[in-house]
Amino acid sequence: MSAVILAIAVVGGVGLFVGIFLGIAAIRFKVEVDEKEEAVLAALPGNNCGGCGFPGCSGLAAAIAGLAAAIAKGEAPVNACPVGGEAVGKVIAGIMGVEAGETERKVAFVACQGDCDKTTLDYEYHGIEDCRMLSFVPNGGAKSCNNGCLGFGSCVSVCPFDAIHVVNGVAVVDKEACKACGKCVEVCPKHLISLIPYDAKYTVACSSEDKGPVTMKDCEVGCIGCSLCKKNCPQDAVTISNFHAAIDYEKCVGCGVCMSKCPRKSIVKH
Repeated sequence: MSAVILAIAVVGGVGLFVGIFLGIAAIRFKVEVDEKEEAVLAALPGNNCGGCGFPGCSGLAAAIAGLAAAIAKGEAPVNACPVGGEAVGKVIAGIMGVEAGETERKVAFVACQGDCDKTTLDYEYHGIEDCRMLSFVPNGGAKSCNNGCLGFGSCVSVCPFDAIHVVNGVAVVDKEACKACGKCVEVCPKHLISLIPYDAKYTVACSSEDKGPVTMKDCEVGCIGCSLCKKNCPQDAVTISNFHAAIDYEKCVGCGVCMSKCPRKSIVKH
């Protein structure tokens, strides 16, 4: 009986010692946490998409130097989270005691319409279905247009919001689902994807900078830089560079003249 009592006493004593030791260690090595940082982190959506320009939402130490820590220290604007948008920006502004300011919602856009029906193929490709790998094969892919979407969905695989899909050989963005995190922009080897204003009325759905005759041969809807859109735009919102049209969204009023005048149907409603 005494042996049992002794064993219990020993175990209890060891447990008490360990408990006291851990308690002292917790106090001694306690890491102070900024209350504002924790409040900002709680307000963020937690997608860790990187669209804000930081590695993630969390601001914990060197592992994740996130948006919450940067905002709390004044190193990032309170409305820097593209996923949370204006609503989250206002909440964080209240936490930080500053004005949120106005933000313009942006979405990804794929500047290509050269699907399987509108463009031609130089050869049949059988291999790894990854745009990043396909860009290294002859002519940068099987499509005759070397500036067009490769259609193997590298952008689809990195989108955390299921906002982009390949339709008939071309990536298409769902503007309502897109949060402008920018992952698709970074991964596209042809640099066809960019972030444009959500409210943009019209945009040029082509990235070709080839001369007109080349583009006309390669794609039915490729921009040939004919300048009809530029000449007829009443707001001077269209420019032509390297046989390619571009729209200034700040000047564009959405009249639609550029789209109606385009003989190649390269300009589309957004």
